Amino acid sequence: MEAPAPATVLPRSKHPIASRQFSTGARKVLRRLRQSGRNACLVGGGVRDLMLGRRPKDYDVVTDARPEEVRRLFRNSRIIGRRFRLVHVLFSDEVVEVSTFRGAPDPEHQRRSPGELLVTSDNTYGTPRQDAFRRDFTVNALLYRASDQAVVDYVEGLEDLDRGLIRVIGEPNLRYREDPVRMLRACEFAARLGFDLEDRTLSAAFEHRREIAKASPHRLIEELLQLLSSGRGAAAFDWMGRSGLLPVVLPEVDEVSGQSSGTNSFSNLAGLLDERVRTGPEVPTAVLLSSLLLPRVVVGRDRLEAGGARVHRRRLQQLVDDVVADFGGRFALSAARRAGMKKALETFQRLCEGPRSSRTVQSLVRREAFGPALELFTLLSAATGSGAEALESWRRHAEAAPPAKPATAGRPRRRRRRRRPRRRHL
Repeated sequence: MEAPAPATVLPRSKHPIASRQFSTGARKVLRRLRQSGRNACLVGGGVRDLMLGRRPKDYDVVTDARPEEVRRLFRNSRIIGRRFRLVHVLFSDEVVEVSTFRGAPDPEHQRRSPGELLVTSDNTYGTPRQDAFRRDFTVNALLYRASDQAVVDYVEGLEDLDRGLIRVIGEPNLRYREDPVRMLRACEFAARLGFDLEDRTLSAAFEHRREIAKASPHRLIEELLQLLSSGRGAAAFDWMGRSGLLPVVLPEVDEVSGQSSGTNSFSNLAGLLDERVRTGPEVPTAVLLSSLLLPRVVVGRDRLEAGGARVHRRRLQQLVDDVVADFGGRFALSAARRAGMKKALETFQRLCEGPRSSRTVQSLVRREAFGPALELFTLLSAATGSGAEALESWRRHAEAAPPAKPATAGRPRRRRRRRRPRRRHL
């Protein structure tokens, strides 16, 4: 049996990362773990981004301490997760995620059908080397060792950083079956970093694209939201199309993604949403998710109005209900998220209608969903090159509208009647 290849270790003088670049929370967590005699490392996207000269979005820490031990060290923490238990250390302005070095998952602890490789429990602890090989992509498996400030690479991630390549650690046909969400993450990281997908990583995703149906819908929707809020969604959808994932994960996007003109254009829409995300302010979740369904809603409305007759509003509402129900069911969306999408798309439909009375206009402008609906209208108008006049009109109405009165929670409290003192009978 071949001995494992030695790790590549870059001493502090050979890499650009300095501990002063870390967030305050990350420095506190690393210091407390080291003071307690524990091995503590920065890991994952934080190390990757610092090596690339980028500012990390968040910081993850890995240690040899077990979750219960980490929880005892930090009063401001909580243990989360069932598939793999983690500790979130909570600070006023950030959350630092702390995990324990993982080993190979125990086959006897998995809840799966015979012949399947899906990992449902990953709470087997191991060494730093084993942990690196349990991670998804080589560029995400670099360690910054707090003890000597060295960067440690067990999986040739430094080479892939230099080459601009996203590569699955290990055999991709096996790793995708263990966790199908990795296929979606591969597309997201390639887009986010402007990297290429390594050939085997891409071809294996195409071969196992149907396995994505076995993934947790809650994990999938959170990955989609990260993708949409990255400002690189259009590139990610392109990689999803090349890997065969798009028609499986987002059929409503796939059916219009190849069209470059008219109301069906999603390529333009995704690029405009990316621009909106990058320029800020933060895009509401209802807008991010509803943008995926917007072309299907517009096409459905065009079909209903094809005969020239006016379509009753209830039919348009039913169209929105059906589209949101299909999407929400696949991703197990919460009732709140479904309601937010429905209200945004229904109000968007109202903005598409012809002139209305002043009273109706004011009623629409004062709706809570008017802001998200106007964002959708803005995106569609820019993507299709039409509706600019109507859009400007709605913007003027919004600016002229008086501020909405704050809603009172529940019924007003009744004033208590003052009780008269009892007379004492002597």
